[in-house]
Amino acid sequence: MGKKYMEPTTEEKILEAARKVFMNKGFAAARMQEIADTAAINKGLLHYYYRSKNKLFRAVFDEAFAKFSAGINEVFEADLPLFEKIEQFVDRYMDLLMDNPNMPAFVISEINQKGGAFAEDLLSRRQRPNPMPLIAQVQAEAAAGHIRQVNPISLVMNLLSMCVFPFLARPMFQGLMGVDAALYQNILQQRKKEVAAFTINAIRLD
Repeated sequence: MGKKYMEPTTEEKILEAARKVFMNKGFAAARMQEIADTAAINKGLLHYYYRSKNKLFRAVFDEAFAKFSAGINEVFEADLPLFEKIEQFVDRYMDLLMDNPNMPAFVISEINQKGGAFAEDLLSRRQRPNPMPLIAQVQAEAAAGHIRQVNPISLVMNLLSMCVFPFLARPMFQGLMGVDAALYQNILQQRKKEVAAFTINAIRLD
């Protein structure tokens, strides 16, 4: 029986359980039995829908990526002043990462394993991040003399990097700084303001 015959309510329970377990345990430590228990189904039924943990995580990732792209594009396309857009972008982007903390590591892992094929898959999707409106706005503001001359692509890359790296290196940072998960979460919340301010101050005219 193919996937088209799956019961949506059962699959929704599985995906919701998987999101909780992956978020709490991470991909490596998550176990299919725990996901089945959280979904209140037996492990055999779980394997009927998703034959492996990789496939289940990919389903969770695909759903999160679509929501992630929609949320980010809403900010990219908003009719807002540049500095306000940068603030909203950082706030929204980091909120989405906090809701899906395993996403960055999964993307890096898939790129390392599959190379350009994985990137091409993401970029071929109808719902994917599109930073071009922000890049065009930075170019226009620089041309009008409202901000410093800056490479808009580098600016966007810097924004993305400053937001995502603390999630990729979270275990290392927590260990080096001796902070628990709750304190690190507070640091990430504060970082939203700091990243936006750092970026704005870097391009603001004196």
